[in-house]
Amino acid sequence: MGLAYLALSRQIMGMNAILNHTLPALPWMEPALARLPGMRPVLDDAWTVQTETFAAQMAARDRLIADAAPVHALLPAGQAAAEEVYALMLARLRGTPGYAVTDASVTRPDGVGVPLRPDAPPQTLGRLVQEDVCLLTPGGMGEHTLSGAILCFPASWTLAEKLGRPMTAIHTPVRAYDGDMARRVQRLLDGVRVGQPLWRMNHNLYASADLFHPRPEAAPRLDAVPLYLRAERQCLLRLPQTGAIVFTIHTYLMRLADLGVGARAALFVAHGVAQ
Repeated sequence: MGLAYLALSRQIMGMNAILNHTLPALPWMEPALARLPGMRPVLDDAWTVQTETFAAQMAARDRLIADAAPVHALLPAGQAAAEEVYALMLARLRGTPGYAVTDASVTRPDGVGVPLRPDAPPQTLGRLVQEDVCLLTPGGMGEHTLSGAILCFPASWTLAEKLGRPMTAIHTPVRAYDGDMARRVQRLLDGVRVGQPLWRMNHNLYASADLFHPRPEAAPRLDAVPLYLRAERQCLLRLPQTGAIVFTIHTYLMRLADLGVGARAALFVAHGVAQ
């Protein structure tokens, strides 16, 4: 498959694609990240970051939110947590280089001004940082529940299907998410401490460079020649007042051709793709 992949990658240049050139880690090559759930402590409180795709990703997020795409939702159970993370983010951005924060608006590093809307925390958060932000609150059966989110860049799932569902139900299509994994994840969520966020990275292969890539659970994933690596830096943060868990997702998208030969070969092996 190697020659076919290289030929197609040269043909499809992705004129509208928003692509990264580097990753913060290569999780398929690092044992500590490869083992599920593969969490590490966040250093320097960096649970939000800026990358070389900041301006392009933020413009895409602005368009999705302005076009009323199905990228945000908030249940009553998540309202207090949404208000808390909204206030926490504004306080954080006041000390972040490149941001200018007033009582009425935030000017981002790309020069775009974002009106502050405390009545719409998810939409506002989605226009301030590159990360998608999901809120996990305690629910029934001893599991956390997805009670709200801004999800501009879904990787083969939809917010409408997952909203209000506990972690086990959210991960129904994931084969590795069995009973043992569900218990480990719940222990992890219960153990996240205030002021000590954690991070992990996942990764998958895609034929498409679309950042907005929703897919219903019942829809099969179509087989195609993979051209792109899609990776997510995911952070877990406990809010000090509500105790809710904030789950942030920073999406990276790279051409497979831009990976080093060794890293690409190891990635194909990890995904069982013939070279």
